[in-house]
Order: sequence, then C-alpha cells, then structure tokens
Amino acid sequence: MLSMENDMFIPDGNTIDDFKQRAKVIRNFYRLWKMRHPDQKVYNHSLKADINIRNISITETSSKAAKSYLSTLAVLQLDVILMAAKKVRAVKPKVGVENQKNFKEMILMECELVSIGKVKLTVGVHKKSSLKIQYCITAINVSP
Repeated sequence: MLSMENDMFIPDGNTIDDFKQRAKVIRNFYRLWKMRHPDQKVYNHSLKADINIRNISITETSSKAAKSYLSTLAVLQLDVILMAAKKVRAVKPKVGVENQKNFKEMILMECELVSIGKVKLTVGVHKKSSLKIQYCITAINVSP
C-alpha cells in the first residue's frame, strides 16, 4: 500500500472498495496534474507531437487503471509515460465502443517503468482536429 499527499492511500487489494479508492486517487492525480500543466499536453519524442490530456483521458484511465495496483502506480508517472512511450502500432478504433467513436485511429504505445515494468499507453487521433489525445494507461502484466 502506497501513501500519497494528504494521507491518501493506494490500496493494493482487489475488493470493490480498493478499486473505488484507486479510481479516486487517479482522478485526484489528474486534477493536480492539470493545475501544474495548464496547457494539458506533453511532447512525445516517438510521435514527434504533443499528447493532450482531455476528460476522456481521465474517464477511461480511472476506470481501467484502477483495476490494477500497478496500473494505478503507472499513472502517477504520467509525464514520463507521455514523453517516453514508443509507438508500437496504429489500429482502427473498436467498433461499438462509445468512447472511441470520435477517433479515426488508436495508437498503441509502450514504455518501460522502473519497479512497474511495461506500460501500455493508448492515444487516440481525433477525427476533426487530428489532436493526439491520451486515451488510457495500463500496466502490462507479463507472465514468466
């Protein structure tokens, strides 16, 4: 269990309460991150473009990353992930997934983090503006 600012803990269990607490930690982290980054973007060296943070970034990441303790820890290294992740491949958005309907392409990226391992960053390319928007961050559990 990891302690954060204001005595907020990140539970490492798998109960519904643990999931809810981790989702709260992630949303709070993004809120603080946005205050420190008013432009809400970080330049990615692999894409040679900015990756933007939007509400979809927070919604999708808090619901997916909160399912795993390691994924929650990974989100707390957002700047490093956004800057250093490398493009693996681009795919079409999933048909029938409401949160992907505004994207023309989903870019799958990976980043290696100390003590966490490989992290997957999904970036959506917005249909109208072509902005690259962080969609989701999750730790990739690699089985031995």
